Amino acid sequence: MISTKTEPAVNGRPLRDTVATLLTLGGVAAAFGAASCCGLPFLLATVGVSSAWLTGIALVAAPHRPLLLWAGALCLTAGAVLLWRRQTGTVRATDAVCSRPAVRGLTVVGVIAGLALLTIGYLYV
Repeated sequence: MISTKTEPAVNGRPLRDTVATLLTLGGVAAAFGAASCCGLPFLLATVGVSSAWLTGIALVAAPHRPLLLWAGALCLTAGAVLLWRRQTGTVRATDAVCSRPAVRGLTVVGVIAGLALLTIGYLYV
């Protein structure tokens, strides 16, 4: 039996996509904060980009590094799970609201970038 039930929408976008995008952005922000004190300046200096602007962020984020790592990991995992469930579990009816491919693509890129920042923040102490 094919269900024609649509999920709640916010501004024409499915609620699950909005939550997945917000969780991904939160995870990237937390991962950026965790990586700003150690690994990110090293990575930026390696490619020739000045990282002096990260000093202010690093001073605020360094004491909260473990919390930022956990928060980033949880947000990115939840965002990825919601995005994955949206792509694989939804039977699209003719009148169902579908997510935009650009939003899905940017969310996937955000999850990957967030995981890279989390790895950098975790490895470089």
